[in-house]
Amino acid sequence: MDGVYWLIIVIVMAVIEIITLGLTTIWFAGGALVAFIASLLGADLAVQIILFIVVSVALMALTRPLAVNYLKRDRVKTNAESLIGKLGVVKEKVDNLNAQGIVSVEGQEWTARAIDDEMIPLYAVVEVVEIRGVKLMVREKVRKTPLGK
Repeated sequence: MDGVYWLIIVIVMAVIEIITLGLTTIWFAGGALVAFIASLLGADLAVQIILFIVVSVALMALTRPLAVNYLKRDRVKTNAESLIGKLGVVKEKVDNLNAQGIVSVEGQEWTARAIDDEMIPLYAVVEVVEIRGVKLMVREKVRKTPLGK
């Protein structure tokens, strides 16, 4: 009769994993499957529980890092994350002291602040260094005036 409970655990854990896709319960489904097989072979309940715990922990420890790295590889950066390292043009001078600054990057305007607290003039070319909240943290690259001088 112990085997039925292990089979139920396998199914429940697998369904939760399918619903969440978070790599949270699949390890326990594997442990429950091994415990189920052990129950079919006549193993004592204590052995089944030990197998469940050992196999679940081993699966999590050995395969989770590989699975997480594999899933991260295909992760697409969000719009904001993809801006790091890109160049933009200052549309409103960047002045941290007065909480001013707008930068246009790839046709979109963003609130910006200088990473080094220096004022960056209008039309300067800046590089996006990081993102803090909804603000781009930028560094001046090349100074550019409206007449190209």
